[in-house]
Amino acid sequence: MNKQEYLEKRKALLAEAEAFLNEGKLEEFEVKEKEIKDLDEQFEKLAKAQANMNALKEPVINQSFLNMNMGDDGVMAKNEPKTTADEKQVYLNAWAKNMMGMVLEGEEKEVFDKVNYKYRNEVQTTQQHAVLIPETVVEGIWREAGELYPILGDVRMTFVPGDVTILKEENSGDDAAWYDEATEVADGSFVIGELNLKGCELAKNIPVSWKLRKMAINDFVAYIQTLLAEKMGAALAKAIVAGKGKPGSGDTFKAEPKGIVTALEAEAGTPQIVEFETLSYDDLAKAMGKIKSAYKSGAAIYAKSATVWNTLATLKDNDGRPLFVPDVTSDGVGRIFGVPVKEEDAVPEDVILIGNVERGYAMNVNENMTIYTEDHIKQRYTDYMGYAIVDGDVLTSKAFAVLRKALPSG
Repeated sequence: MNKQEYLEKRKALLAEAEAFLNEGKLEEFEVKEKEIKDLDEQFEKLAKAQANMNALKEPVINQSFLNMNMGDDGVMAKNEPKTTADEKQVYLNAWAKNMMGMVLEGEEKEVFDKVNYKYRNEVQTTQQHAVLIPETVVEGIWREAGELYPILGDVRMTFVPGDVTILKEENSGDDAAWYDEATEVADGSFVIGELNLKGCELAKNIPVSWKLRKMAINDFVAYIQTLLAEKMGAALAKAIVAGKGKPGSGDTFKAEPKGIVTALEAEAGTPQIVEFETLSYDDLAKAMGKIKSAYKSGAAIYAKSATVWNTLATLKDNDGRPLFVPDVTSDGVGRIFGVPVKEEDAVPEDVILIGNVERGYAMNVNENMTIYTEDHIKQRYTDYMGYAIVDGDVLTSKAFAVLRKALPSG
């Protein structure tokens, strides 16, 4: 029985079963149902048998056999078969050697070429200088960047290729109400908006001397990872705080993620911003009151180190008691009103950002980090350019509040 015969027979049985069911003949229907199931099972067995037969027609040489040595007398040597190393580890070593200008051979060259050939096809580039960073190194870069810049570590980052559209609440409308049978239910005013994350190119070039490249492979990987985490992380953290967003007509700046402060400043009347002459308990309490209650859990206070220790740590309530409670177990350096305080260099001077970054801000990595290399022979150094495509924007301004020092009048 071939596939066409199977389909024709099944179609006929289905027609008979449906006719019995429409006539209410349940027993006859159940008989036909069993015949259909038996037919499906029979065809499945035939298909598997045919697949097995096709597989038997192709000779399969065991890799262990290929790894054994054959003696001059044609007798297999008694050495143990070589085991193939984990491909990810092979690629990590191959990538590091390539970055260090070493020649790749054998399995390392094969794995390196295969991975980057696939990558270049996926991102539609033929540039030989584009090299995919190993997963373990990329994960280390993001992890280390999040440790260096807490606001970046708090963002719930996604890694979806291409443009991303996220639904967000524009207007939650009124709460539900109670009605009787005679009263018509009122229309709600709930409004859903869209947040479109496209792609902003982020790049950082790191020149490394050839003398410095002669370090051990593990040390070199750690060195490059830390540099990229520091430099790329700094740009991303600054973008989350005060990125300009997409340029409009007449703007000369390059596209970058829109920052929280930028979004709050653009609102009519800036309702989420509190200005102060000298920061007081009342100013801080007022700012906390601007954050919607649902976002209080998970919120944090972000400020530069000088602002944390010179301003927040010395702040007292109206009875003269310190507001700041040192607490290194809170994923920060202390707490105010029970909210963790975190040192964040990306926040401008004389500005304090309060909010729930995980729930109030969205960031997507359209294209994960890669490294481009370029050798400068006469100068004896190599450029390592980290490159990624990232975008981010505020989901809801009600998750944030900003305290900033008022500009002098006049």
